[in-house]
Amino acid sequence: MLGAIAKAIFGSSNDRYVKSLQPIIARIAGFEKNMEAMTDAELSNQTVLFRQRLAGGESLDSLLPEAFATVREAARRTLGQRHYDVQMIGGIVLHRGEIAEMRTGEGKTLVATLATYLNALPGTGVHVVTVNDYLARRDAEWMGQVYRFLGLTVGVIVPNLNDTQRREAYAADITYGTNNEFGFDYLRDNMKYDRAQMVQRPFNFAIVDEVDSILIDEARTPLIISGPTDDKSELYLAVDAIVKQLVAEDYELDEKQKSIILTEDGTEKAERLLEGAGLLHGANLYDFENTQVVHHLNQALRANVMFKRDIDYIVRGGKVVIIDEFTGRMMDGRRWSDGLHQAVEAKEGVNIEPENQTLASVTFQNYFRMYPKLGGMTGTAATEAGEFHDIYKLNVVTIPTNLPVSRVDEDDQFYKNIKDKFAAIAKSIEEHSSKGQPVLVGTVSIEKSEMLSEYLRQLNVPHNVLNARFHEQEAHIVAQAGRLGAVTIATNMAGRGTDIQLGGNVEFRIEDELKDLPEGPEREAAIARIKREVAEEREKVRAAGGLFVLGTERHESRRIDNQLRGRSGRQGDPGLSRFYLSLDDDLLRIFGPDTMFAKMMNANLADGEAIGSRWLNKAIETAQKKVEGRNYDIRKQLLEYDDVMNDQRKVIYEQRTDIMDAETLDDVVVDMRHDTVSALVAAACPPGSYPEQWDVAGLTETAASTLNLEAPIADWVKEEAVEPEMIEERLRAMLDAEMAAKAADLDADTWTQVEKSILLQTLDHHWKEHLATLDALRQVVHLRAYAQKTPINEYKQEAFALFERMLEVIREDVTRTLAFARFMPQEPAPPLPAMPDIFTTHIDPLTGENDSLGIDPDGLVTTRLPPLQIVQPDTGNELGDDPAQWVGRVSRNAPCPCGSGLKYKHCHGAL
Repeated sequence: MLGAIAKAIFGSSNDRYVKSLQPIIARIAGFEKNMEAMTDAELSNQTVLFRQRLAGGESLDSLLPEAFATVREAARRTLGQRHYDVQMIGGIVLHRGEIAEMRTGEGKTLVATLATYLNALPGTGVHVVTVNDYLARRDAEWMGQVYRFLGLTVGVIVPNLNDTQRREAYAADITYGTNNEFGFDYLRDNMKYDRAQMVQRPFNFAIVDEVDSILIDEARTPLIISGPTDDKSELYLAVDAIVKQLVAEDYELDEKQKSIILTEDGTEKAERLLEGAGLLHGANLYDFENTQVVHHLNQALRANVMFKRDIDYIVRGGKVVIIDEFTGRMMDGRRWSDGLHQAVEAKEGVNIEPENQTLASVTFQNYFRMYPKLGGMTGTAATEAGEFHDIYKLNVVTIPTNLPVSRVDEDDQFYKNIKDKFAAIAKSIEEHSSKGQPVLVGTVSIEKSEMLSEYLRQLNVPHNVLNARFHEQEAHIVAQAGRLGAVTIATNMAGRGTDIQLGGNVEFRIEDELKDLPEGPEREAAIARIKREVAEEREKVRAAGGLFVLGTERHESRRIDNQLRGRSGRQGDPGLSRFYLSLDDDLLRIFGPDTMFAKMMNANLADGEAIGSRWLNKAIETAQKKVEGRNYDIRKQLLEYDDVMNDQRKVIYEQRTDIMDAETLDDVVVDMRHDTVSALVAAACPPGSYPEQWDVAGLTETAASTLNLEAPIADWVKEEAVEPEMIEERLRAMLDAEMAAKAADLDADTWTQVEKSILLQTLDHHWKEHLATLDALRQVVHLRAYAQKTPINEYKQEAFALFERMLEVIREDVTRTLAFARFMPQEPAPPLPAMPDIFTTHIDPLTGENDSLGIDPDGLVTTRLPPLQIVQPDTGNELGDDPAQWVGRVSRNAPCPCGSGLKYKHCHGAL
């Protein structure tokens, strides 16, 4: 009560914060007359002057008012758009590393130019992150007019660029791209073997567009780079045979959480069966040595019990093909991860294709937290303000609209079943469309879009159906969704980033209708006609009530509903929004309170009858909050586990960078060598033991197999007062002498290259194996809760122990490899290893599809990466034009000399 009174008198904390920025806005306005008086050359030269002032010690904050005024004037001259004062507020918020919540149609794309320009002045790079490739290209070209006018360079990162093109784009002052592309480039860079091959610069500042979608929705799944692994068909078949002997009493199934676990009796039965098959190490299934077996057992259990043939998948042509749960379509080329697809193949008795092994992975949370400064913008962030602050330390600031919102948000309409609901929706669409009011319909899945489309076809209502697959094509359709009587059905992610203007979008109409018309009087006349038609149509649409936004059901998240509603009522336009619900909706069926169901059923709604009430709206909001809390827990848990891996990832990646940057690696290799010797001696001669207790024979054998030394250790032990330290010193001296002799046979640069190559390959090999073990550990560690232990704490302890062991093994392997290596005198330095064939994966939490690369023209997801280009010295025409002359002269992993961009082994060198 008191809080409400205080808020009414003093305003909210957000209002007070926005008000505190008014003096800065006034200072920006004070520069406007000066900027308008400048010539184009003088305005462009402001960038040079700002950079000189930065070099002289001024801060970005002190330059802000003048820099923002410069951008405002540059945008007016290049785009014909002048930033509103509220957009200036948004720019300040972004510059301060906060999230600007701005309603749809308030010009977020233009707002970003302010903070982007200011933070690009130091020359350390600014990344602008968008939700799809179309928006990255569009915004880089559109807003790039402002930047290039002011003398800054602009790059864009999209799929199918080679390393040279990516490096140039990242070297620009401002780089546009998608979250997936930025994240995968970071992972790929840390798989390279030469610093010159890396494409990214050190991180500086990033602005994330649609920040709620990227940092919250898509952050539920990590980015993964994987490669082919060893064939484990026999293991899958053996485990599948064991699972088929289990009965329903041996496990507990939770369809809501999509989980399945063995009961206590089921665990004992599985242990006996695995032991009989020779797959169990020891007597306990959950011993550390059985981590991989438990993982495969769980996946086989899921495959046999939870995944149904002809529902979740079909078997066609000897292959398991996934069926999309939303559309019922076959998803050729898509495979379940973590060995699940192989488990289903074993269940069905078809050929088992090798699974992919994780080579590198990162969550969006940990990727974006690497930026020293991060800002974001979206139309809907306030409902997730707590999560933004907890995870990213970002504050959400709600920016006031330029004009008051006049949209009417009606109560939800509730129907007894989906059939009644869709009939009412179709009737409502026909009614509003017939009077000229444009209708935007939001659905939660492609399946629901097609169902509604069928209803509209029966009523002969013209409409467009979008499903968020072809971003560029759909952006053009969404841009015209505000035209007279237009009906557009879209999944909730379709067309984001495109403004819906009443009467249509002039720029898109010009692009669509006049693309083949050359410059000249005829084109100018056509443009004038289109502008006139749009203005006339806008007034007709406004008179019809503006854009009608119709939601076919409530989404899991209130943000998605608000995004849909926010499409209507831009810049003070009239508008209407309404949601239609039924008891069959997934949200209410799974998460709605039972009391609500009872009350609704007791109301005895007649067929086709609807009710709406505040109580109902409150109940829906409660269900949504419940789902939002559950999804937040999923993201938080993902982050907790990835934080453990992230600490280790940083250590490995820093070591790789240090190795690549080092002029000499002698100190590193010597330390590894000496640590290995110390470990071998300590294992054979434990501290506090007597010489007669030492494993002399074992140490002699290990010295030969690991250090390549024929050491007379037995003779040394016969000496009086011999200590383990003395044995250690002698072994070190022998090994140092051997390695010095090898190094002397090669020149210093070649020896350093040898050490680098061995170090990097060994590090990568064991890191890959370590990731696989951590993946398996994570799948089963939750079972420790049955022993009254906290899973995340158990995971941290075991992951740390595994990491320590991995470092020991790396030291030993590097020492062994160098000890046994033989080199010819003055042999040229070995070439750096080529990047392995890799696949990228990021599963879209909303569709379940791999969205790591774009969609091909046939609508299928392409998961294979384009060939990575390795920059090599220009060899001129030494190889000639005849492919027959290239045999034996071109490395199998080098780019093909024909210029196709493929590796030689995949092109003219194919066997």
